[in-house]
Amino acid sequence: MSFTKGYTASMVARKDLEHKGLLGAENGIGNGLIAGAKIFKDVDEEYVSSRTRLEQVLADIVGENEAEASFFAMDVAEVYKQYDQWIKLLPKIKPFYAVKCNPDPVVLRILAELGTGFDCASRNEMDMVLSIGVSPDRIIYAHPCKPSSHLSYATRQGVRLMTFDNADELRKIRRLAPDAQAVLRVSTDDSSALCQLSLKFGARMESTQTLLETAKELGVNVVGVSFHVGSGCTDPNAYSDAVRRARVVFDQARELGMDLWLLDVGGGFSGSKQRDGMPFPQVAAGLSVAVDEYFSEFPSVQVIAEPGRYFAASAFTLAVNVTSKRQIVKEVEESQNQVVNSQKNYMYYINDGVYGSFNCIMFDHQKVYPEVLVCNTAFVYTAQGLRATETLPKYLSSIWGPTCDSIDCVVENVELPELFVGDWLVFNNLGAYSVCAASKFNGFETSRVYYFRSS
Repeated sequence: MSFTKGYTASMVARKDLEHKGLLGAENGIGNGLIAGAKIFKDVDEEYVSSRTRLEQVLADIVGENEAEASFFAMDVAEVYKQYDQWIKLLPKIKPFYAVKCNPDPVVLRILAELGTGFDCASRNEMDMVLSIGVSPDRIIYAHPCKPSSHLSYATRQGVRLMTFDNADELRKIRRLAPDAQAVLRVSTDDSSALCQLSLKFGARMESTQTLLETAKELGVNVVGVSFHVGSGCTDPNAYSDAVRRARVVFDQARELGMDLWLLDVGGGFSGSKQRDGMPFPQVAAGLSVAVDEYFSEFPSVQVIAEPGRYFAASAFTLAVNVTSKRQIVKEVEESQNQVVNSQKNYMYYINDGVYGSFNCIMFDHQKVYPEVLVCNTAFVYTAQGLRATETLPKYLSSIWGPTCDSIDCVVENVELPELFVGDWLVFNNLGAYSVCAASKFNGFETSRVYYFRSS
């Protein structure tokens, strides 16, 4: 299997899209995208907008008679832009999209057309990707501890590339997937990450030699090493240290007569509009240097990554309706260098919350930032950041989800102009680990997705 060859194919796929008018050579998106591209297969026409600006799409939807349901506006151009940036900054590393981040069918189809690989962690995720025509050799079953039935399914479908981090998993692979191409996942120092994945997965460095020896005894074909520096990584040296650890395992394998050819640098890459964490260009530069430094003796090594939020986060904007309002009267308090009327505090109740799209607050440690979309029935939002509400008095406010659970708090403290029932708020950069884990707790519907492409 040659991922370098596959990545060249992704460039060809991009040229093919340009030729078909689906992808502009300069601007990322061509006019043909909305007109019938395969990426919108099975999407009802009413959920695909011909508008080319986010505020236009939002205005159309909230302006409908009796509009109240929360919704996502998904800009397909963002996915293409992120892909363009990836191949410019990390041309030697092929992305395998982490499906768990957001399995939106349009996102999957765009990335499939571009020729990326896919990081799947379950039978259902593999089935989703295979069902849109992706070949099994473009999938890595990136779960170190797999249910036997899921592993058997992967074997039947021809998915061979898969991770492990312990001896029992090796025995399971030997029994159920004898033709597997196994990738040893090692733990990293992810102490600076918001989500420390090495608490659950990854072989400790003192055990990697024994695991390689066990694999050799069992006849399991180990082809590479993987790691994950954690989601929301803030340490600029994390990738470099993890690549160094991977090199140690490559050396151990070479001494055992094993020929490893794959390095999987995992995920943790930030989206383009992320306010915290390390900017992607900084991460890409450091990662490129580390791979060149530690793997110069392995010129044929093929490198892949597992970005999720990098592709999905910035493409999705969530609009929510203010369904109820509660005024809290308090004594006047001073606010640092802020003109705030603290005599009035407001609690706003919206129709999506932590049991829905905002589950990312609980599970992914995300901080979300509300912006006013409609204030006192007037549409005030512009994507450029200029707000008609900037001159209005601001009040300390909190924002709550719709369920009966008091844990359902979206924003504890934020300064907002006074809002009214029927007004709207908008949250940008909400495509990662949001819709994928939303539930219908208390009978509230999940937010559906509308699609458009920005110019």
